[in-house]
Amino acid sequence: MPLYPGLAVLLAYLLGSLSFAVIVSRVMGLSDPRTFGSKNPGATNVLRSGSKAAAVLTLLLDAAKGWLPMWLVQRFGAPYGLADGTLAAVGLAAFLGHLYPVFFGFKGGKGVATALGVLMGVSGWLGLMTLLVWLTVALVFRYSSLAAIAAAVLAPVIYLLADGSWWFKRNAVMGAVVVMALLLLYRHADNINRLIKGTESRLGKSSKTS
Repeated sequence: MPLYPGLAVLLAYLLGSLSFAVIVSRVMGLSDPRTFGSKNPGATNVLRSGSKAAAVLTLLLDAAKGWLPMWLVQRFGAPYGLADGTLAAVGLAAFLGHLYPVFFGFKGGKGVATALGVLMGVSGWLGLMTLLVWLTVALVFRYSSLAAIAAAVLAPVIYLLADGSWWFKRNAVMGAVVVMALLLLYRHADNINRLIKGTESRLGKSSKTS
């Protein structure tokens, strides 16, 4: 029935709209991440508050809200007609919820952790491979933004090249992965400019703009 795919997409967007950077900071008595550092409600900026626990919890919850809708659709969606198109739309909706959260004035984070959660929902192997790209670039170059950009660019490539070996490519899902990659690049436009100028801050160093 058409009702179920639409409902699944709506619920995924609402879940994605939960800005855990803000929620975790409030619960743990920390400053609102939208008021310091980069003012980006994400795990990297929460880390600037000085609480590693809050940053890790934010990271895990932001990833979980991308993964959970994907898992639910694949686990329970078949009897309700939730096919590949719905799976792709649900993942994209959760990601867009993080970028443009209805509960927080449509001003959200950059979506790296949530995108990773969506990829984990597509395939655990896809998520792990993309995470490995992020970790490798971050450890070598010490730029969180560069690691996110590299992971965004390579995620669709990995999904396409490993088709038939680790998973079977689904066109709708491929489209969603490409759209997420493009949106991630768009959200990192300022970081890209600073990387080009050599003014981007490295991991472990505070910055008011990164």
